[in-house]
This record gives sequence, C-alpha cells and structure tokens, in this order.
Amino acid sequence: METKKTINIAVVGTGFMGKTHSYSVKNLPFFYGELPFEAVLHTICSRDQKKGEKIKNEWGFLYSETDEKKILENPEIDVVDICTPNISHFELLIKALGAGKHIYCEKPLVISGAQAKEVIKKLEETNKDKKLLCGMVFHNRFSPAVLRAKQLIEEGRLGSIISFRVAYRHNSNLDQNKKAGWKQTAESGGGVLFDLGSHAIDMARFLCGEIESLSGKSQIYFPVRKGIDGENWHTDADEAFYITAKLPNGAIGTIEATKLACGTNSDLSVEIYGEVGALRYSLMQPNFLEFYDESRPGGDYGGERGFTSIECVQRYPKPGDSFPGPKSPVGWLRLHMHSVYMYLNGIYERELSKFSPDFYDGAAVQKIMEKAFLSDQSGRWEEIN
Repeated sequence: METKKTINIAVVGTGFMGKTHSYSVKNLPFFYGELPFEAVLHTICSRDQKKGEKIKNEWGFLYSETDEKKILENPEIDVVDICTPNISHFELLIKALGAGKHIYCEKPLVISGAQAKEVIKKLEETNKDKKLLCGMVFHNRFSPAVLRAKQLIEEGRLGSIISFRVAYRHNSNLDQNKKAGWKQTAESGGGVLFDLGSHAIDMARFLCGEIESLSGKSQIYFPVRKGIDGENWHTDADEAFYITAKLPNGAIGTIEATKLACGTNSDLSVEIYGEVGALRYSLMQPNFLEFYDESRPGGDYGGERGFTSIECVQRYPKPGDSFPGPKSPVGWLRLHMHSVYMYLNGIYERELSKFSPDFYDGAAVQKIMEKAFLSDQSGRWEEIN
C-alpha cells in the first residue's frame, strides 16, 4: 500500500476560529473520498499551558505548545495556521516566512497597508523558489453557489458588469450593555471593516474584479458602551462601514459591513447586475444561486423571463461530493472545510500558484481597507493604486 504524504499542521490560537480550522482539518477524510494526503493536527499553540493541554486532548492534537518559536523551529511542522487576533498577525507572519513554513492565515492579513507591504516583501525574499503556499482564509469564496456565480461571470453570461452590491450584516453590536471583545477595540486591530468588511471586499474583488477608486464612511452609533472590563468605555473602532466603489469599466457598486443591523444573523448578500444577466446570492440561503438570463424569451404572462434558482447545494467537484452527498444542504462549516481542502491539496499537488486567495489577495484587501479609512477621514474619493 502506498504511503500517503503527511502534512503536519500547527494551529496558533484557541478561539472560535482555531476551533473551526481544527474541526475542518480533522474531518476532511469524511468529506473527501480517498484523500491522497493525511492532514495531521500536530500542535496546538496557546499561551495558557493548561488550556492548551485540555484542547490538545479534546480536539485531537498530538502536542500542545506555549512558545511560537518552538513551533517555527520544529522541522516536523509543515503548516502554520494563524488564528490569533489581528494585531498579532504581522510578527508571526514574518517569523513563519523566515522559517520556511507554509502559512494559512485568518483575515485580515495584518492591520495596515505598511505591514502588508512588509509581508509581501518578506514573502518574495524567502519564497523565490515558489515552494511555499501562503493562503488567506476568505472561505466565503468556497460556497458552491459563489463558485457557480464565478463560472457564469467568466463565461460572459452577465456581460459587462454595470453595478453590484455586497453587504455583510450582523446584529452583534446592538446591545450597549454587552461587554466589548477584542474585535471591537482599535488597540487589538478590531473594527467591523477588518472583521466583516474584509470578507465583503474580497467577495467583490473575486466576482467583480479590481476596484479602481472608492469613497468610504464609517459609523459609530453607540459612542459609549460597556468595555472589556464591564465599565463604560468610549467606542474607538467602527461599528459599521459603507463603501461606494468604482471598477475600471465604469461600474459602480456598494460594499457594506455592519454589526448594527437589527434582525440579521450572519447575512452576507451579493447582487451583481450586468448588461445581459444578473446574479443574487445570500449566505443565509446558501443552497441556491439566483440567475437572470436576458436571452430567455419573454412573452405573454412573462414567457420564460425571471430569476432562476440554481440548486448548487453541495455539488462540489469530485472528491468533494462524496459525503454527505451532492444533494445535501450546505452550511457555513462546509465552506471552511472546502477552503482547507483546496489549500492542503495545493500543497500536496505542489500547484502552489493555482491556489487563491493568497497573500497577494490579502494585501489587496488591506490596501482597499486603508484607502477606505483615508477616504472616511478626508471626505474625498481615493484612488486604489
């Protein structure tokens, strides 16, 4: 029997996303038939040794560690999976690149355009032989419906894009008496534009193309709320952010990220309107993509015109259709799992240049966010260059 290639993974961070990534790696064999590689949860890294040992046992890691340096120096570890707060990404990214590790990094890449440039510089210095795969976790790209939307756009079924709307809405900042977490504080690299907005911007780039210029406006609706310590605290990071963006072909679109939307849960929605077709997608209804085809005949009582619901469900290409089956409803964790699969399969097949989103995508999103903050301060449109 042929021995499978082993890919040893160290997950740095034991919060919600650390758990999500670990779950995805651990369950790959159930969802992808006859995997040619074995993804191993090698080391979990937590600053709290007791917590790290507990999680190691519960999540199925081989080892736990408190010192990131020991992970980077360990030749057994192939991938460093970064699931730490935004503000700590930069230092670890630079060190992991220097150590020659593959990297899978949660969004956003870092917390400033200057840091993003330094990361790309380090990447190009240390990865001249193109042996490292450095991927970003923009997992919403990996919904079957979003991937089908990408196909339709690339086939020209929409024609030239005229307008678009991408919105990511939560209701999690509506309670002033709820203690703020690190994602609400500027000190930790928080704010809704970094958190939800990075996903929305990536979705706009992925489906519609590069953004040429933009105008941005932030919103803090509750200037005073309960801080991390439970005391009154002056909100110092955006609770909502609104971007108007222009594409090189003249198309205009809006990108919205908010945690002030009453009645929402995790509502990522996309609308794209072209010259001969249109698309609509909602993460809360992820099994279907709505497609309007202007070439369909009209007529009495409407003919065949109208938005059609394409049943994307879990129709991933093989081997991703093996479990629970292509007809089964898809969910949020499944998108993460397919992102992890595509990333690790890229390492296995050494098709490193074909995997996206990568650090260049992360840096592009970082630049757009920085220009949006600049526009918010200046009140002017800003060019993305």
